Amino acid sequence: MSRAEAAPAVRDRPATERSIIEAAARLLAEKGFSALNVQAVAEAAGVDRKLVYRYFGGVEGVVERLGAEVHWTLGEARDAQSSGSYGEAAVALVLAYGRALAGDPLLRGLVAWETVEDTPMLRTLDASRSAAMQAWATQRLAGVPRPDGVDVAALNAVLIAGIQMLALRREQQRPFAGVALDDAGWARIEAAVTAIATKAYAD
Repeated sequence: MSRAEAAPAVRDRPATERSIIEAAARLLAEKGFSALNVQAVAEAAGVDRKLVYRYFGGVEGVVERLGAEVHWTLGEARDAQSSGSYGEAAVALVLAYGRALAGDPLLRGLVAWETVEDTPMLRTLDASRSAAMQAWATQRLAGVPRPDGVDVAALNAVLIAGIQMLALRREQQRPFAGVALDDAGWARIEAAVTAIATKAYAD
């Protein structure tokens, strides 16, 4: 056997890591956290399980990377613009997040799991995803002055929690509090969020 024939193939680490991340995301979307383990991720990615340990330290590292990749969970929300007042910027971000939820079954699944379950892996994902989202929002709102006398963190938490719950309810095609969550009903929800935030964040 020649030297060239004996040389091992050069592995493209970034491409392999991407394959592992995408495989884990597919498993989460299709089967949930109960199916997420090193062997399953490796098989879905078409790689040796040793590479999951080598590149990520195990499935926990894969989950942490998933959560940190904010573009994976925000969809169109990552492109939302923050112009004008803080209230206008907050409305744009919250509504964009709601639309991202509506268009991403994996993100909806994660939100639902985080709501009803509490496992070390879910906490890892939630912590890394939350940190990435906070960094994204901070960057988007940079230079926009916050209104005085408003508990911004608490109000944003209420708006985000509301849009998350309604997005999950919308997937079930069930009305909530007398509001049908079809396209017309969702337009009403977005108008209500806008009205609440505009009033609360009024200068």
